Formats: sequence, structure tokens, C-alpha cells
Amino acid sequence: MRLAFLVQRFNPENDPHSRTQAYRLDVGRGTTVLDALIRIKNECDGSLAVRYSCRSAICGSCAMDINGSEKLACRASVRKEWERHGRVAVAPLRNLPVIKDLVVDMSSFWGKIRDVAPWLSPTAQQSTHAKMSPHTLPPGSYEFHNVDACIMCGACVAACTVHEVSKGFLGPAALAKANRFLADPREPVEAKRHRLAVLEQDHGIWDCTRCNFCVEVCPKDVQPMEAIIRLRRSALDAGLASTGGARHITGFTELIRQHGRLNEALMPLKIVGFNLPRLSQVLPLGLAMLRKGKVPNPLAPAISGIARVRAIFATTSRKKDAG
Repeated sequence: MRLAFLVQRFNPENDPHSRTQAYRLDVGRGTTVLDALIRIKNECDGSLAVRYSCRSAICGSCAMDINGSEKLACRASVRKEWERHGRVAVAPLRNLPVIKDLVVDMSSFWGKIRDVAPWLSPTAQQSTHAKMSPHTLPPGSYEFHNVDACIMCGACVAACTVHEVSKGFLGPAALAKANRFLADPREPVEAKRHRLAVLEQDHGIWDCTRCNFCVEVCPKDVQPMEAIIRLRRSALDAGLASTGGARHITGFTELIRQHGRLNEALMPLKIVGFNLPRLSQVLPLGLAMLRKGKVPNPLAPAISGIARVRAIFATTSRKKDAG
């Protein structure tokens, strides 16, 4: 079967803009996109730049945009891509600088991994230069939720809608890695709290919009968004609730507990608190909501079934205290 492969080409040293170049190859049913790209480089155009290594979905080097979605080229079937999209279009990962053609600069990606301190912190009594004795984790003493399966391919960062508009965001891969160390029982409690205190700041765990794209594209089912949610829960359990994202969650929960429904007029106040500059910013919104009838009557009776709503919260609280 002879197919056309549309490859995005770009050399920042010579090209003002990227361009799409078509190559035609005879391929078999079991051909992967990476197989085709290697053949294009060897048989058609030796100037094509493509990064790969293991060809077994282990190293993550060949992650790229294939028909608009982040995938490992060594796992992407040419036949399936053609049947699903009617074409095979290949481009470099988004949100990362292009070195040449399909090869991107991963420096910022690795920098964010280092920023989350992906190592165990020593105890207060143990010098950072002291030799640590081996510590074997007994079965059942930890639960990493598969975040340790990450191969650092960068697909989740390329798909991240927050990283697209905010390059300072730590990103799904780095935060998932942080969750792995937070779950490690060998790290002392004070170190865990310090880790959470750092992660809850700007560009950290509360910047995620939960778009779920990182989960969809991850080739190893790491589910980074779920790891970020676990980090948020841990931060709240540790009493770290001063940031806007944390105040949004605690305020939302408190309003539901009290009224059985969301009070949209009080929700902004729960987030900004007594911050006068920010209160002045949300005041026009409150007036607009009042005109549109979005402000519940404070004198109205409680909704029917409010007792059952509060009973659910009480039961959840007891289970949490018992656990």
C-alpha cells in the first residue's frame, strides 16, 4: 500500500516558518509511524531530523504530534492512523521549542522535573551528606498509583492547555513525579509538608484546569491529572488552604454544607476573603448577578432535603476521622 506522509519541517536556523512536506512510501500492515519516518530519512531525505532510541515504547524519545494528538511514533500504527483520519500527518510536540523538524528542546521539561525535587528528603537528624542506609519498602506500605511508570516522553506537557498559555506551570509530568515522592513512606512528615507548601504556590497544583488531556495522551496510563488532585487533597489535609484554588474548594464545600446548593453571590467572597483590592474587582460582578436574579434571597427558607445533605457531610467527616 502506497501512502503519503505529511511531515512538518522546520529548521530555525534557515526557515522563517514551518512547512509541510509530503513523502510517499510503500508500507505493510504492521508498519509503525516511526518505521515510516526512519525509512523516509534513509531512503528519501537524509536531512529529516527525528529523535528515537528503543523503538519499544520504553524510552519515550519518539513522542510527537500524530494527526493532532500526542503519541509515541513507535506505537502508532500507520494502518490505524490512515483508517481513522484518512492521512498520516506528523509534527513535533507542541508547547516545546523546535530544534529541527520533529526534534524538540526538552530543557524546560527537565527543568520542571528538577524543580519538584524528585528525590527523598533526609530527616532532620540526618545530614544531607551522610550515607543513607538501605531501606526496603515492605509490600503494602505504599501506593504510587502507577505514577512511577512515567517514561518522561513529554506528551502530557505538549497536550496541556495550561502550559500552552503559562510556560511557568510545572506541568503534569513534574507534578505526577512529585506525587510519587509524597506517597513514599520513607520521606519524613515535615519534608512532605514543605514539599506541598512549595507545590501550592503560583504555577503549581492549583493552576491545573482539569482538562484531562494529559490523561488521554499518556502512553503509560500514568493519569497525571489524578496525581494533581491527590496533591491538592494532601495540601488541604495538611492545612494549606490560603491560596485561591484551595479557598475555592473549601468555600464551595462550605456553601453546599450550609445551604445544600451553591450560592453564586457568596462564592467570590469565599475566594478573595478580606482582600480589599480584589473585593473591589468582584463587586461589579456581584451587582450584575443581583440584576440578573442570580443572588439567592437570604431570607428564603432552607431547601427541602438540607438535612440529608448535611448528613452526607457528617458521615464523610466521620469516615475521614476514622481513617
